[in-house]
Amino acid sequence: MRLRKTMSTKSPTELESDEKAQKRAQWEQFGFHVEAPGQVEVTNESHDNPADHQYVVTLDDVTGKAMACTCPHHVHRSAFCKHMTAVENATDDGTLTAFPSDDETDENDTESAECDCDGLNGFPCWPCVRTGRKELPN
Repeated sequence: MRLRKTMSTKSPTELESDEKAQKRAQWEQFGFHVEAPGQVEVTNESHDNPADHQYVVTLDDVTGKAMACTCPHHVHRSAFCKHMTAVENATDDGTLTAFPSDDETDENDTESAECDCDGLNGFPCWPCVRTGRKELPN
């Protein structure tokens, strides 16, 4: 007889940062880039190759609390990870604005001029779709 292990899945609102995630978020160096309102790319600068340790944390647009992360720890364990903790810490202390105003977005929108839409025969590139600058055709 084979036993199957069942995992209980918690909704993001039920997740809380544990002590280990808090400590790691404080000990390690993180870089942040707001990809879109509520979408923060987090780079763990403590690794030898930080580009291999980039994940996206999604924040709730009402509460401002972290809901999800693309890192393996959150994806496979439904756990509140160090990346989510680091983003919440940075937004709480004012060093990160995860929901920039329209004025801030326009000032930082120089990257949008360099998108890949031009080479796609009228089809929008993923960065333009994700940030809401363009919509996918039906």
